[in-house]
Amino acid sequence: MTTQAATFELEMTRFIRAPREKVFEALTDEAAMAAWHCPRGLRVGDVSSDARVGGRYRITMVTRDGVVHGSGGVYQAVDRPSFLAYTWAWDGEGDAAARTTLIEVTLSEKDGGTQLHMRHTGFPDAAVRDDHHQGWTSVFNRLVDYLDPAGTAGNVVVVGSPISPYTRAVRIALAEKGVAYALKPVAPHKPEADAIHPFGRIPAMYDGPLEFYETRAILRYIDEAFEGTALFPTSGVTSRARAEQWYSVLNDYGYDAIVKRCVLQYLFPSGADGQPNRAIIDAALPDIDRVLATLDAGYGPRDYLVGNAPCIADYFAAPLLHTLSKMPEGPALLAKYANVRRALAVMEARPSFISAHADLEGKGDAPNVTPLRKASAA
Repeated sequence: MTTQAATFELEMTRFIRAPREKVFEALTDEAAMAAWHCPRGLRVGDVSSDARVGGRYRITMVTRDGVVHGSGGVYQAVDRPSFLAYTWAWDGEGDAAARTTLIEVTLSEKDGGTQLHMRHTGFPDAAVRDDHHQGWTSVFNRLVDYLDPAGTAGNVVVVGSPISPYTRAVRIALAEKGVAYALKPVAPHKPEADAIHPFGRIPAMYDGPLEFYETRAILRYIDEAFEGTALFPTSGVTSRARAEQWYSVLNDYGYDAIVKRCVLQYLFPSGADGQPNRAIIDAALPDIDRVLATLDAGYGPRDYLVGNAPCIADYFAAPLLHTLSKMPEGPALLAKYANVRRALAVMEARPSFISAHADLEGKGDAPNVTPLRKASAA
């Protein structure tokens, strides 16, 4: 390594709820490394590991498009279960000596688990170092998934009100992917929401130390970061555009008419004597009807808005329409639109929808339920 390369370094610390011995094994055992040693959205291809001083290791990481990124190096120190040092070099990046960096991992016992501290040195510039910081953060998220008793729920935390259609859309998407997560019930503009979203909105989501806000961005991350059911259509550019179109319709027109101008009047009445403001609700009804008519035509004979499988638009439509069905005006509005009712019933029967609404069972979505008056549907 050159003197210039050694100028730039990266240090990261992660707490892992597992004994040091298990963490050390995960860092060096071939079968374990095959389960976690790549960023989210990729998969591990080949792994070899000869975890002794002078021994070599190699890892390949494969994108969903089949592009292979390989790296490898030589173990410099192996002090089980507390310390590990090894060189790191990506395939095909010029002179081997110039592109070789050094990784040092220290494992310490802490709070019944393990504190992992990594020092990665020898980067040629700050940009390369920062790229590795992003990559290692995602890789260590997968290490936590692998070792934490809660699995992915040790990393993935949804921050938002259980009754928010946006929060429920994210929860449905995670369930469709089979991703375990923790829910942190938070209303908009509370300190926990302000800490992650600059405008205090919900939902937000943590994946380990990574923070995401805005539902559309969260759904995109979930789809690309985790294996399993695709959240966006895979049948072509037209279908993907349609999914975006319907999501925008629901976000820009459906939520405004159904939630902002109808549901919230029942949850937070602004009329005289603490009653819902009928003028606001009545003005919203034609717009709700227009949204329903548009959706009804969009569904046609299908159960989903795009093709024969649900996508992000359906995950958002279902909570909105379900909530509308619980409003006093909802049944009459929906009665006119058989396609909407059929599509809603199909989504309501999906395990992902049921799991996202489990904490509302017995409380319902009805506006006269006291617990809902204490939360926000924003």
